[in-house]
Amino acid sequence: MPSSAPPPPAASQLVPPTSPATVKTPVAPVKTPVGPVKSPGTPAAAPVSVPADRRRWFALAIVMTAAFMDLVDVTIVNIAIPSITRETGASVSAIQWITAGYALAFAAGLITGGRLGDIYGRKRLFLIGIGGFTLASALCGVAPDPETLVAARILQGATAALMVPQVLSIVHATFPAHERGKVFGLFGAVVGLGAVSGPLLGALLTEWDLFGLGWRPIFLINLPVGIAGLILGAKFISESKAPKAVRLDLPGVALITLAMLMLIYPLTRGHELGWPLWGHLSMVGSLFVFAALVIHQRRKALADGSPLIELSLFRVKSFAAGIAVQLTFGVGLGIFFLVWTLYMQTGLGWSVLRAGVTGIPFSVAVSVAAGISVQKLVPRFGRKVLQAGALLMITGLLIYLWESEQYGMGISSWQMAVPLVVMGAGMGLIVAPLTDMVLSEVPKEHAGSASGLINTVQQMGTALGLGLVSVVFFGAIGDRLVPEAVGPAFVDAFQQSLWWVAGVLSVIFLVMFALPARPRAHGESGPN
Repeated sequence: MPSSAPPPPAASQLVPPTSPATVKTPVAPVKTPVGPVKSPGTPAAAPVSVPADRRRWFALAIVMTAAFMDLVDVTIVNIAIPSITRETGASVSAIQWITAGYALAFAAGLITGGRLGDIYGRKRLFLIGIGGFTLASALCGVAPDPETLVAARILQGATAALMVPQVLSIVHATFPAHERGKVFGLFGAVVGLGAVSGPLLGALLTEWDLFGLGWRPIFLINLPVGIAGLILGAKFISESKAPKAVRLDLPGVALITLAMLMLIYPLTRGHELGWPLWGHLSMVGSLFVFAALVIHQRRKALADGSPLIELSLFRVKSFAAGIAVQLTFGVGLGIFFLVWTLYMQTGLGWSVLRAGVTGIPFSVAVSVAAGISVQKLVPRFGRKVLQAGALLMITGLLIYLWESEQYGMGISSWQMAVPLVVMGAGMGLIVAPLTDMVLSEVPKEHAGSASGLINTVQQMGTALGLGLVSVVFFGAIGDRLVPEAVGPAFVDAFQQSLWWVAGVLSVIFLVMFALPARPRAHGESGPN
C-alpha cells in the first residue's frame, strides 16, 4: 500500500500519503540531550556524558516509533477500506475522504507544524502531536458512522502534521553530525519495516476480528503506542528551538487549504451527485485561489521575509521539476493504491488477509531497490536511475494489465507477484534518491523550507489522486449493479485505471529530464 520504505532522505514517501523524511528539517545548532536550551550567549556545553548518550538514544526510539505509527496507519487503513465500507455502508465519496481527508489535512499542516516546532519547541509540538494523534485514533476506532470516521481521519492528519515534522528536527538537534549517518540508517530500516509490515498487520487485525470489533482495532492499536510515546517522550526528549524561527503565515495556510478543498471536494462528490454545475465552478475557482496564494506569498516575502512558500526556490530548475515530479507521482500513487485494494477485495472477492499478503512482494521490492538505488546506482548513473524507475513502473503496470485481461476473475496472487515486484523495484529507484536530487541545487539556507515543501506537495498530489478515483475508477462502474456484475465491473474499472497511472508515469519520465544529471551536495550551486 502507499507510503513505504526508502532510506532516510525520502523515507516517508513510499506509502503515500505520509512521510517523515522529507518534512521540514530546519538547520539548528546541536543541543546537549539533557538540560535547557542554551541562549546564544551561553558558554559552550560540557562534553556529553554516558547517561546523556543513553537518554538521546531513548529519545530516538520514541520519535522513530511515532514515525512508524504514522506510516503504518496509512497502509492499515488502505487495506481495510473494503471492510469499512461493508460494515458502515460508506458511500463512494466517504471511502475517498477516509484516505484523502487525512492526506489533505496532513499536507496543509506540514509546513506550519514544522514552524510551530521551531518557534515554540520541537518537544512540545511533538508531544501535542502524538497526544492528538492518539486521541484521533481512538475517535476513529469508536466512530459510529462514516461521517464521524471521516472527521476523525481529518483530525488524525492535522495532528500528524504537528508530530511528524518534529522527528528529523529532534534528531538534528539531538545528535552531532558524525552520528547522524548511523541514525538515518536506523530510520531507513524502521521505515522499511513499516512498509512491509503495515499491509500485513492491517490484514491480520481485520481478519482476526478481535473482540468482535471488525476493522476498528486498526485504529485502536495506536492507543497503547501513543500513550507510551507521550509518557516516555516527556521524560527523555530534550527541548530545542530554531535560533531564528520565521513567523507563521496563517493566511497562506488558509488560502492553500481552501484551494485544495475547492478542487478535491467536487472531485470526490461529483460522481455521486451527477457532476453539478457548482462543482465545476468550484474547481475553476480553485485556480484563482491558487493565484491569490502566489500573490500573497510574494507580498509576505517582501513584508517580513516569512512566507509559507519560498517562491524564489522555483527559480531553481531542478527544484521546480522535482516539485512537478512529486505532485504527479503522488497523483499516480493515490489512484493506484486505492483502486488496487478495491480490485482485489471487492472485484475479485478476496479476503483482506489474502490481499495483504499479495502486497508483500511489492513492499519488499521497494525496500531492496531503495537501498541499492541510493548506495550504488545514483552515485554512478545519476538521474537515469530515477528515469529507469519510472520505466520499470510503467512496465509493471502493463504486465499487470495484460495479466488482468488474460486471467480475468481467475487471476492468482502468485501471478500478480511478477508485475508487483517490477513496479516495486521501479518505485524504490525513484522515491529513495528523489528528495536529494531535488534539493541538490537548492541554496543551503533554504534546504529546510524546500524539504518541507517537497513533502507537502507530494501529500497534496496523493489527496488529488484519491479525489480523481471518482473519475478514473468509479466513473467506469455503472450505477445499481446486480451482485453478479460487481466483480467484472470492478475488474474492468481497475484495468482502465492502470492506463491512467501509466500515463501519469510517462509524464514523470519526461519531466525528470529537468533534474540534474548528477546530485550535488546541497547548496553547492545556486539557481539555474
